[in-house]
Amino acid sequence: MSKINPFLWFNVNAEQAAEFYLSLFPDRRKVHELRSSGVGPWPAGEIATITIELMGLEMTFLNGGPAHSLTPAFSYSVACQDQAEIDLYGNRLLDGGTPMACGWITDKFGLCWQIVPHNIGDLLKNPNAMAAMMQMVKFDIATLEAAAKGE
Repeated sequence: MSKINPFLWFNVNAEQAAEFYLSLFPDRRKVHELRSSGVGPWPAGEIATITIELMGLEMTFLNGGPAHSLTPAFSYSVACQDQAEIDLYGNRLLDGGTPMACGWITDKFGLCWQIVPHNIGDLLKNPNAMAAMMQMVKFDIATLEAAAKGE
């Protein structure tokens, strides 16, 4: 376990978000949940925090209320091995979410994701691939690779 892990502020849907992410990714588990005993701002029995692990990354979600919102200033990046994996994560995260440019998605809970090819850094060393990426919403690996080769 890492000593530094994300701790994300949700309004009132931390548990629903955790369940959604646990259904989406392999190698996942619920680590811990803290339900209110009626002390603090949460009604008795409601989730205060829930900690999950996705593919080795532990993260905690807080039902913190409407004082703060998730923004694109923080996102998770998912390095995909092939187009099928990009399509799988991209399509599931877009269900109720909003597409952004260059492989970014804001999901239905307001959390931002970057669904990218595993070799995106190498591909984007070529200006043609960078130009191709700037025109994409969801990544098309074949188009990026062709642009990187100058085709």
